[in-house]
Amino acid sequence: MEAKPIGIRVLILSVLAILLVETVLWLVTGGKSMVALGFGRMVEGALILSIVSIFGEGWASIGLEHSKLSSGFKRGLIWSAGFGVLAALTLTVLIFLGVQALAFFKVKLPKGTPDIALFFAVGGLIGPVAEEIFFRGILYGFLRRWGVAVAVIVSTCLFVLPHMRTEAIPLTQAAGGILFAAAYEVEGSLVVPITIHVLGNLALFTLSWII
Repeated sequence: MEAKPIGIRVLILSVLAILLVETVLWLVTGGKSMVALGFGRMVEGALILSIVSIFGEGWASIGLEHSKLSSGFKRGLIWSAGFGVLAALTLTVLIFLGVQALAFFKVKLPKGTPDIALFFAVGGLIGPVAEEIFFRGILYGFLRRWGVAVAVIVSTCLFVLPHMRTEAIPLTQAAGGILFAAAYEVEGSLVVPITIHVLGNLALFTLSWII
């Protein structure tokens, strides 16, 4: 992993920034506005990037080195293709065995074309970028000082928590968290897990829309 360890000050300030934005969103909209959610995620991402620039080692410290953005995107496409093939094979085997596997991938979409388009934009693009900046760039980067296993497990568990809507464990988010962390560890570029996350969410939303 090429990115530098994240300091405690950057972590704390990033967490405080997220808590502040989330609190304001909840007080203003009750957490029910997709537009506000998208705006909030953009603000959170911008604040964290500002914190890293001012109090940290710069964007390169979270795997956003300018010279590697293009190569990171290409590597992300390769990772996405490989994982997509693996997921398709796994899904086929489970269906063949009589398991209702599609239920694990089903995402509840809003009704109406404008709302669906907004959902795709926020959940498929804005959200993944902001989440990767924090969970992999900041949180994983901070935990990495205690080893890969600790960083992967803890960052994935914390990544899963906000996605829990029922008592069931969100298996797709758990698998995604491990994949995103592994890709970041291997490639050293945050653009790689961002690309995988964005394409993965868009694929899940599209599948849910079709079925």
